[in-house]
Amino acid sequence: MSSNRGASVIVIGGGVTGLSAAWWLARSGVDVLVLDKGVVGWEASSRNGGGASHYQSPLFDEEQRMWPQMDALLGYPTEFQAERVIIAVTEKQLEHYHYIAGMCGDMGYRVDRIDAQQARQMVPMAGDNCLGGIHLRFGGHANPQRTVQAYAWATQDLGGRIIQHCPALSLTTAGGRVTGVVTPQGELGCDALVVAAGPQIAGLLAPLGIDVPLAAARAEMIVTEPAPLMQWGGVDGNGLYGRQTRRGNLAYGGGPHEWLLTEPGGPAARPSSPLARNLAKRVAEMLPGAAQLKVIRSWSGIIENTPDGRPIIDRLSHPDNVTVATLSGVGFGLSPASGHAIRDLVIDGKVSFTDIDKLALSRFAGLEPDWRARRGWEPLPGAEALRA
Repeated sequence: MSSNRGASVIVIGGGVTGLSAAWWLARSGVDVLVLDKGVVGWEASSRNGGGASHYQSPLFDEEQRMWPQMDALLGYPTEFQAERVIIAVTEKQLEHYHYIAGMCGDMGYRVDRIDAQQARQMVPMAGDNCLGGIHLRFGGHANPQRTVQAYAWATQDLGGRIIQHCPALSLTTAGGRVTGVVTPQGELGCDALVVAAGPQIAGLLAPLGIDVPLAAARAEMIVTEPAPLMQWGGVDGNGLYGRQTRRGNLAYGGGPHEWLLTEPGGPAARPSSPLARNLAKRVAEMLPGAAQLKVIRSWSGIIENTPDGRPIIDRLSHPDNVTVATLSGVGFGLSPASGHAIRDLVIDGKVSFTDIDKLALSRFAGLEPDWRARRGWEPLPGAEALRA
């Protein structure tokens, strides 16, 4: 099906996962249409730490294979920079990072353990409290905003279409398959559907009898004024994730979530909370040389979380033309690989490059109904007032 009223494949959600899936599908000659309730990449996809080192995912090898090629393949810059440094300011952190080094080494990826002096040479803004760390000779980071733009433009270059400010209101079915998406612009027909709509996934699929357990959370990041550029822009540690931009700004997040109720139109992000002070404090602890920098802006957005914190990427058995994808907070770095996996599921019914059985929705069969409360993932009293 290919017309102005639909597409062979509709992707609901113009975040980095949906856009990567659309790009992979368009590369394969599929007529694809992306729908987004607002502006593509406006939530967590364009404002995150930019890391690309998800060694605990079955998509990891493909993530590592793809990132160094992405600028050339997309035809637009992602500002990808290889390798990362993780530094410790406590003995407990250092022990944990050494554990990571051993685990990654067992997987065949090189990680160098660095002492305090080496760490301070590699990260000039580190201080005397730095105890050392590890140097990941894989992975890296990219610019989230540039990358979202690159996926969108590259998809359009291949003939894919994107409609912004067009929320999916409901799904239509016939003969046990999804046949269309109802939007404010009318119903758009499709032969296959990818649902990558973040916290709205559960609400869209529930009327079809599909339970996707997700909890929406508000996450926050801070950005400082520019600092002198470091050789290694990807520096983590002290419970933080982030990077130094090419302009020199430090962009960091990490810390407790503010749990939210999922609303039909999506939970609303709101201005900075007191968490920004906590983030600034921990950045200064990790990088004392940055303690004098002013925080010039912050961002809060919505991330959907599965009960076990791992992604769901699955082609459903009923309706069998629907693929669901939620990356549970790790979508940016895994996007080159997740898009490939979704493409394979939509076209071939099976992922060609790895086993993703552990990411199936079926793992949550029998999940306790009060799973959010059991995990302490309930909105705090007064949370509604913060979002009003």
